[in-house]
Amino acid sequence: MAITTRQQFKEYILRRLGAPVIDINVDDEQVEDRIDDALLKFRDYHFDGMQHAYLPYQVQQADINNQYITLPEDFVGVTRVFDINDSYSAMNLFNIRYQLHLNELFNISSVSVTPYVVAMRHIEFLEEVFVGKKPIRYNRNTDKLYIDMNWNDDVRAGQYIIIDGYREVNPTENPDVWNEPWLRKYTTALVKLQWGENLKKFEGMNLPGGVTFNGQKIWEEANEEINKLEDEVIMDYSLPVTDMIG
Repeated sequence: MAITTRQQFKEYILRRLGAPVIDINVDDEQVEDRIDDALLKFRDYHFDGMQHAYLPYQVQQADINNQYITLPEDFVGVTRVFDINDSYSAMNLFNIRYQLHLNELFNISSVSVTPYVVAMRHIEFLEEVFVGKKPIRYNRNTDKLYIDMNWNDDVRAGQYIIIDGYREVNPTENPDVWNEPWLRKYTTALVKLQWGENLKKFEGMNLPGGVTFNGQKIWEEANEEINKLEDEVIMDYSLPVTDMIG
C-alpha cells in the first residue's frame, strides 16, 4: 500500500515493529521526533532528499535597507546568483551584447553562429577578469543571503534576482518521499532505539507469567541497524564530494 501522509507513515513504522500484536512502549511525540530526525538525515545525506532549484526573488525596499535577502526555510544552500545587471542592461544601445545581436545576427538562418558563440565566451572571460562575480554568503540556519555589492546602486525595488541553489524535498508536497525504502528502514531503527531506551529503565523487572524486560537487547539491535544504514546512505545514496580549489 502506497503511503501518502505522515500519519500513515507513522502507523507503518509501528506495524513494522510489531504493533498492534506487540505493545510498542514509545510515546506518540517520541515517534514524531524520530520521524523528524530521520527526515533531517535523509535531506542532508540522501541525493533524493533535496533538489536543484532556481528561485526568482523580487527585491523589496526592505531588502535594500537590510542589505540581505531572507530566503525560504527549506532552502538548503546557494551556489550562485545570476548576474544582476544583465536583466536590464542587455538592451542598452551601447551594450556590447546588443551590438553583436544587431550587427552579427541580422539573419540567423543564413549565417554561422560560431563567431557569435566564440565572441560571447570571450566577453564572459573579460567580464570575469575585469568585473568578476558578486560574492555571496549564506547559512541555512539564518536564512539570510548576503550579496556583497552596493545595494543602493546595483539593484532597485521591484527588480528580480535569480538565485541558484538547493531546496529540501517537502514530503507534504511530494508524498512519494514516505515510500523511500531507506527512509522507512532508518525511521524504524530510530523508533526501535527509542523503544529500547525506554525499556532499559525497567531492565530486570519481572512481569506476571515470568516475563522480563530486555530493553538493552532491543537498543543494541537498533543501534547496530542505525550504524549500518548511516554507512549505507553515505556510500550508496550520497553524491560524491567535489574537490575545492582555491
